[in-house]
Amino acid sequence: MARGTRGPGPEDYDAGPYVPEDAGLPDLRRAAAGCEGCPLYRDATQTVFGAGDPAARVLLVGEEPGDREDRRGEPFVGPAGRVLTRAVEEAGIDPDDTYITNAIKHFKFGRPGGGKRRIHKPPSLRELTACKPWLQAELREISPEVVIALGASAGKALRGSSFRVTRERGVPQPLPLPGGEGSTMVATIHPSAILRADEEREAVYAEFVTDLRVAARLLR
Repeated sequence: MARGTRGPGPEDYDAGPYVPEDAGLPDLRRAAAGCEGCPLYRDATQTVFGAGDPAARVLLVGEEPGDREDRRGEPFVGPAGRVLTRAVEEAGIDPDDTYITNAIKHFKFGRPGGGKRRIHKPPSLRELTACKPWLQAELREISPEVVIALGASAGKALRGSSFRVTRERGVPQPLPLPGGEGSTMVATIHPSAILRADEEREAVYAEFVTDLRVAARLLR
């Protein structure tokens, strides 16, 4: 669909037509820049595609870009990203052996009170489903041994709407998503939850690292 034409309505959200078949990561990244598979592209600054080692053994999947990621066009470049990098290293996973992406490639936000500040809004199940073809394509190209789902939205994108991070975190599971055959998924919280934990932050961070260590052991 050419830019400037009418985008999809709620009944036909689907990024699939924008995903080139049998394309490598560079071509996928270029194609994603023009994705209009759901209305989120209209307000976002740009598409935020995944980044990292294309031959990574570990794929980290978050929810969606934040304000800083939207402006820079890179995933996990804000405070949550710094927490994630520290925890990944502490868990025994080489950050250089990872690829990081989000289930949603555009920033979804609101402006409370009509102000200038852009406040993150969680994606809907319809938006997660619409963007899934990009995630499947990344999985297909990277073929990771382990996929780490960071938070509830990532888990739902990878395992379906019945996923609950409180019930499934830290438990290795097969990944049923097409493109992820042969990969094992481990779920945990999103690192932004650690930043919101205030007085319990150290305990929440320690549990986060424990989950990541489950994933690290699968690589040995």
